[in-house]
Amino acid sequence: MTLDGVGGSGAASGHPCYARRATLATMAFERLSSRLLAAGHRLEAVRPAVEAGSPWPRSPIFGAEPEASWNPPELLAHLAEMLPYWLAQVERILAGYPEPVPFGRVQTDATRIAAIGRDRALPPDELFYRIAVGVDAAVGRFATLGPDDATRRATHPTRGEMTLEAVVERMLVGHLEEHATQLEGILQGDSAPSP
Repeated sequence: MTLDGVGGSGAASGHPCYARRATLATMAFERLSSRLLAAGHRLEAVRPAVEAGSPWPRSPIFGAEPEASWNPPELLAHLAEMLPYWLAQVERILAGYPEPVPFGRVQTDATRIAAIGRDRALPPDELFYRIAVGVDAAVGRFATLGPDDATRRATHPTRGEMTLEAVVERMLVGHLEEHATQLEGILQGDSAPSP
């Protein structure tokens, strides 16, 4: 097999056999997938403590107001909703033309806030299940992305123009990591985090 994945014998020549899509971009998506899985594992690690502390108090103010704060019900509801939302936005960017494709939402988005208000009443095990499904779906999709996908351009209402790789890093991976840290902090007795 040659470097482009078509015929040849790289191993016979002493060179490793790389699939056609094994590029820096796909390696970046592999690293992002690893980080996303690690954040998912962090959430699973605190799951017993969250479930043992249930029922948690619900925050009286959980929108985008400066005084808003989240307890585990709001945090888990947000995570369960945001993973499929941002994965759908990845699909929007991949399918969009012309570039840069408009995408995303802001913290004050009414649908986002309504989903948190609705889903925070669900049992923690249901929310953890939805989060795990979201992580698995994202990792599965990232495995199909290639170099042309990584450089697709999109425009967020407040963050401006971003590549798809940057969108995945900030909106999905970094986002989940930040909220995993917040949930760990709540369980260690820190005050409820702001959204």
